[in-house]
Amino acid sequence: MSHKRAVILLSGGLDSATVLASARAEGYDCYTISFDYGQRHRSELDASRCISEALGAIEHKVIGIDLDGMGGSALTDSSLDIPQASSGDEIPITYVPARNTVFLSLALGWAEVLQAYDIFIGVNDVDYSGYPDCRMEFIQAFEQVANLATRAGVEGRKFRIQAPLQSMSKADIIQLGTQLGVDYALTVSCYQADNKGRACGVCDSCQLRRQGFINACINDPTRYFD
Repeated sequence: MSHKRAVILLSGGLDSATVLASARAEGYDCYTISFDYGQRHRSELDASRCISEALGAIEHKVIGIDLDGMGGSALTDSSLDIPQASSGDEIPITYVPARNTVFLSLALGWAEVLQAYDIFIGVNDVDYSGYPDCRMEFIQAFEQVANLATRAGVEGRKFRIQAPLQSMSKADIIQLGTQLGVDYALTVSCYQADNKGRACGVCDSCQLRRQGFINACINDPTRYFD
């Protein structure tokens, strides 16, 4: 292959859009993957398609998974209220059990088919909601699994799970993405965005995003309900 390939997990949000732009800037041919997992904020799927096109992805794939069938998260169960903020003392109800483990596993399968040995994910453990599958320990452990569980890994073609935003603040991420030409007006971060992609402005994700733009001294292009 004349170009190096990468699979990018793309949620449609601010962080993953920045990761896609960063991977492209590093010279990767980017293949993006999103998941229709029963999330209440489904406008993020439309956002992911727009972002993929705007940032020059070679191919964009949407995989359907029935995580809402398991329940246990306010992001998939409409009977549970979305909290306005995380207490920081416990894992919030917006945590989706096994989500990143499942997402990375499916991205790994596509990556092996594509012979793309770099998988990028936009997890962060600075300005985030306290999810255990966003920690570097998890990313490192999954990389080990990837190289034990695949034909490519066994034959010596090693996978790398790249989390370039891991130690960056939300403001730093926004500044980086702005430099790389990300149009953040295309992104949807809200846990309860409407079908037009407009944000509530009060959930944990909205508050982290809004504060990030303030700290970065960059105009916030987020569209809100009101």
